[in-house]
Amino acid sequence: MSPKIEQFEKYSDAYDSWFENNPDFYEAELETVRQMLPENATEGVEIGVGSGKFAEPLGIRVGVEPSDKMASKAIDRGIEVCRGVAEALPFSGSRFDFVLMVTTICFVDDVLKSFKEAFRVLKPSGFIIVGFVDKQSKLGKEYARKKNESKFYSNAEFFSVQEVVDYLETAGFRTVKIRQTLIPGELPGVIQNGFGSGAFVVIKGRKIKKIP
Repeated sequence: MSPKIEQFEKYSDAYDSWFENNPDFYEAELETVRQMLPENATEGVEIGVGSGKFAEPLGIRVGVEPSDKMASKAIDRGIEVCRGVAEALPFSGSRFDFVLMVTTICFVDDVLKSFKEAFRVLKPSGFIIVGFVDKQSKLGKEYARKKNESKFYSNAEFFSVQEVVDYLETAGFRTVKIRQTLIPGELPGVIQNGFGSGAFVVIKGRKIKKIP
């Protein structure tokens, strides 16, 4: 078992407790992601669906999750969960209108391979939405500094916005929008375009035709 999964198997209840104990942060992250979902999309999938805390309120009915305990919680929330990892998605190509990954990239083994798999399962001109903690933000730096003390982040790898954009472009996506929230000095619910201030950043990319 990957150590990145083991922690979620062991502390699945603590994971859900964070959302209950930090409702303002949770709602801000959820709303930022919601604003990035494509209009008129009929089928989406969340990769690293966890316990379904994002998929359920966003109306996403399909998820991929390697942790059995987390998957069980998502199933209880009505999500159809496929066991698997981001680097080898258990779906045929060109199936989904959008792919969502929220705080998932810091736990995968290969970010670029994960994005390439997302590209594969998306329909032409489909979207990828990636939510993550910006490692260059104040909170990101704090997480990185204290990650060995964390139940969940001890084996995590954090990324900057530019690193994520570069990975997305290499995988065949064009960045179309970036938004941020959890901005120091602002109320938790404030959402702004761009990045550089907010701890939680969401990037929306469109699948483009690869050059042969």
